[in-house]
Amino acid sequence: MFTGCGTALVTPFRNDGSLDELRMRELVRRQIAAGINFLVPCGTTGESPTLSKPEHLRVVEITLEEAQGVVPVLAGAGGYNTREVIELAQELEALGVNGILSVTPYYNRPTQEGLFQHYQAIASSIGLPIVVYSVQGRTGVNVEPPTLKRLAAIGNIVGVKEASGNIGQMAAILHHVPEKFLVLSGDDAITIPLMALGGQGIISVVSNEIPAEMTQLAQACLRGEFAAARAIQKKYLPLMEVNFVESNPIPVKAALAEMGLLEPVWRLPLVPPQPASLAKIQKVLQETGLLAHAANAN
Repeated sequence: MFTGCGTALVTPFRNDGSLDELRMRELVRRQIAAGINFLVPCGTTGESPTLSKPEHLRVVEITLEEAQGVVPVLAGAGGYNTREVIELAQELEALGVNGILSVTPYYNRPTQEGLFQHYQAIASSIGLPIVVYSVQGRTGVNVEPPTLKRLAAIGNIVGVKEASGNIGQMAAILHHVPEKFLVLSGDDAITIPLMALGGQGIISVVSNEIPAEMTQLAQACLRGEFAAARAIQKKYLPLMEVNFVESNPIPVKAALAEMGLLEPVWRLPLVPPQPASLAKIQKVLQETGLLAHAANAN
């Protein structure tokens, strides 16, 4: 269900900072029309820490309404407080999502045993598939391969979004976990090497901008057609890189605004990109033809 390319959806806001439901629907429809394999609302790319619980649930509800059961929805539900994560996961299950993406607790930096107990508690509270999200650079804690091996033995913990950037660790995870356990890239630029090692896809930031192309890259990798995947990567690597010229999701939302797909609005503590960063984003969009494409679409 969660193989190929899934988009870590941004959350659009109006100029007054409120949730832009119309734009949210348009973004989801654009993803589905482009052939995306699954959708990931309310992850960290969706600025989920700044959303109230009603807003969080509403974003997911809109995604489900537009997906209409055709495209699976892997909704974000993670954080520092295990009890609150469980409550949110249960509410998302009641909405009808297909699975939960749960980022590791941040700041309190639990031990590996603490991580295991955290995810085991979530798994025991819902019947949904759970994908662990490991991103040490953001949370300060790494889910180590032996811990993932233990978690993979829990029936409804079905995969990991691996964003360590460490190819050696990715190889070790694939060695430790069962073949059916999903190992998904959390970094667009290293999707190909992870999938060459046996990974099954990507939860992508850049597919906000290029859903069709990133889906084609992931599907080519699943078929073992790595030359085709590399051709796509070569064209769009500058876009993958410029999306992180400042903290995600500042650049990707700036790019989508330049493409006419949303208003350039972030919630504090995120702020608009610096002028030099915006110039870099605009240059890459121009070079990849995305500004022209957006103009034609409008």
